[in-house]
Amino acid sequence: MDQIEMVSVFEAHHGALDRYLRLQTSSERIQVLYVWIDGTGENVRAKTRTLDFIPNSPSQLPIWNFDGSSTGQAEGSNSDVYLYPVTLYRDPFRLGNNKIVLCETYKYNKLPTDTNHRHHCLKAMKKVENFKPWFGMEQEYTLMDTDGHPYGWPKNGYPAPQGPYYCSVGASKSHGRDIVESHYRACLYAGVNISGVNAESLPSQWEFQIGPCEGISAGDDLWMGRYLLHRVAEDFEVAVSLDPKPVPGNWSGAGLHCNFSTKAMRAEGGFKEIEKAIEKLSLKHDLHLSLYDPNGGEDNRRRLVGRNEAPSIKGFTSGIANRNATIRIPRSVADSEKGYLEDRRPSSNADPYQVSEILVNTVLINE
Repeated sequence: MDQIEMVSVFEAHHGALDRYLRLQTSSERIQVLYVWIDGTGENVRAKTRTLDFIPNSPSQLPIWNFDGSSTGQAEGSNSDVYLYPVTLYRDPFRLGNNKIVLCETYKYNKLPTDTNHRHHCLKAMKKVENFKPWFGMEQEYTLMDTDGHPYGWPKNGYPAPQGPYYCSVGASKSHGRDIVESHYRACLYAGVNISGVNAESLPSQWEFQIGPCEGISAGDDLWMGRYLLHRVAEDFEVAVSLDPKPVPGNWSGAGLHCNFSTKAMRAEGGFKEIEKAIEKLSLKHDLHLSLYDPNGGEDNRRRLVGRNEAPSIKGFTSGIANRNATIRIPRSVADSEKGYLEDRRPSSNADPYQVSEILVNTVLINE
């Protein structure tokens, strides 16, 4: 499907949908969409309920449940899994007073499910809140046709080699901008702390940035940003891939680069604190790799090959303005001698809660 056909489909579908979304409902009855992470640790699920009040915080929302045997989170003989609302957003699709709420998942015995990494991350963030840890997440993703073919690519071949696509403009270089812009506005409306977007080096690959966020909010906003991305792309009948290496060969993979700093790193003379953090990170390289993709590091083996702007999985390195290093120190940080570091290892399908938790554990808690 080319972009003209895509716009035509979008307008046809939404011409009908908009008629119903404009219908006036009781001001005291709203829809709340509950969103959660399923048993894969990569995908999100969602379902909606009607409430007769407008919530101001997630604590006002009722705990709900779902069939965990259909999401890889429970057995069919004991399938109820609980949804605990944790972060509230405005709904950019239903508009009005309708809401979206991000939820944690808990088993029948009220213990967190295996993919509820937020539960453990929050404990770590409370331990280090005096350090004021900031995170900036760079989510790379690839737009795909529903047949699994990269969106906008020739059906019987490949586009021109990498080079003209990064931050590109033009129909021959940029594929899916309508989706990207729609997602950007949806995030802003919802209250997600999105700070920017850009086209990436692989044609049909894009990136959105979350942050800077303090503590647990980085993971919350990144997960909600992912949900909104899938939901917006669905309207255009385009799929979103978080595969770290969506196209084999000499093509860039996709990461979730994580920018990290503490109050001391951001203060005058903070470069020394950055160097201390890098030294600690170098000692836990293998541990971080095991948590930087949902498959224990196997996904990153396809991406971290030491080229195409990715570090090598085989060793730990750091460098100023070096995008092939494990830890990149931005040029501006080196010049001002304070700021932040960028960990380039996390894969595009990594759980941001695990990424942020292991960073504070290694750098601040020494665990």
